[in-house]
Amino acid sequence: PGPALAQHPSRTMAGLRIAAGLALLACTSAFRAAGRSAVRPSALRMALIPGQPYGTQKSLEKLDEMIKTANTIAKTGRGIAATDESNATTGKRLATIGVENTEENRRDWRELLYTAPGLGEYVSGAIMFEETLYQRARNGKQFVDLLNEAGIIPGIKVDTGMQPLNPFGETATQGLDMLGARCEKYYEQGARFCKWRAVVQCTHDLPSEQAMVENAHGLARYAAIAQSAGLVPIVEPETTLGPGDHSIERVAEVSEKFNSLVFRFLNEYDVVLEAILLKPNMVLPGLDLGVPPPEEVAKYTVQVMKRTVPAAVPGIHFLSGGMSEEESTLNLQALNDEYPTAPWSLTFSYGRALQSTTLKTWAGKEENWDAAQDIMVQLAKVHAQACRGEYTGPHPVPGGGRILQPIRLGGAGK
Repeated sequence: PGPALAQHPSRTMAGLRIAAGLALLACTSAFRAAGRSAVRPSALRMALIPGQPYGTQKSLEKLDEMIKTANTIAKTGRGIAATDESNATTGKRLATIGVENTEENRRDWRELLYTAPGLGEYVSGAIMFEETLYQRARNGKQFVDLLNEAGIIPGIKVDTGMQPLNPFGETATQGLDMLGARCEKYYEQGARFCKWRAVVQCTHDLPSEQAMVENAHGLARYAAIAQSAGLVPIVEPETTLGPGDHSIERVAEVSEKFNSLVFRFLNEYDVVLEAILLKPNMVLPGLDLGVPPPEEVAKYTVQVMKRTVPAAVPGIHFLSGGMSEEESTLNLQALNDEYPTAPWSLTFSYGRALQSTTLKTWAGKEENWDAAQDIMVQLAKVHAQACRGEYTGPHPVPGGGRILQPIRLGGAGK
């Protein structure tokens, strides 16, 4: 859109609706000119959308493998370790414990996570950053091999970060350029799933329709490209947790609209829903309203999922999105209490809710290695118990505040 539309994002969709109406009118006139009194829906579909339905899906060479991978990762009682932080973000995390941001130190940190004894009992997949996908442990073994041996499927972050979209401070995710070639390369290296994050802000006035449409479309294009290369796409539509006094009902409304748009575009691009995983936010109010009780979070989150996510999707892997480690566990338990017969697994794809205390415990010191791995596995265990609706406490990291992180712009930070 040009500058005028950037200032008035609602005009973008209005223009699209006008164009669609004109196209429909043209098709109707054409059929009547041919002696038909009405437009048959099937003929109109063929006029507006070339190609046979499911044609793309039937051509996917690795479809059976992708469906199997998605179901393995989504198995009840296990979740995903999100360790795909960019080098820039990882550097900020390492700085909090006085460790320099070097490739060697980043590798040591990821090795600590991936080699934690027993982690594979509670974690089924690990999302990696591109650098990490190609790294080796101290013993010379590739990280992808170490993960596979632990029963953890390697994955890869494929978006290249967020860029400004409009004057309102909203963002669009980048990374579609050469994505197909990159996905093929990642598959050859051993990745079997991938992730793309798309963020919309929630306030009393945001998000704009422009931001929701742009980010939903990007998620669908990415998912179609990923499946064509044999990778299971994690679709991450995030209504981000941020400052403000907007209610939990407002966040539920925005999350529902955003998710609905995402699945509309996924269907438009013939994405096989049985071979994707969803990574949404839990429904939380603005930060000014404090931490809501888990039962309230579960009520609105389940409502949104019921209204927007088809049963064909194997698993919903919630992001921690700034929640404390204990809050992440309690809310996940409440979700499974609220909807024990859900058609999808209600599980986790946590980053900070697995890593924050683990990093502090390690502190970059070799003598703390075992203790840090132990707390990592304890956190994964209680999250996994919550996935099964079996968490009763006590929590290994009780209390604690929100683990917030501002949205970073400017690419993937290689």
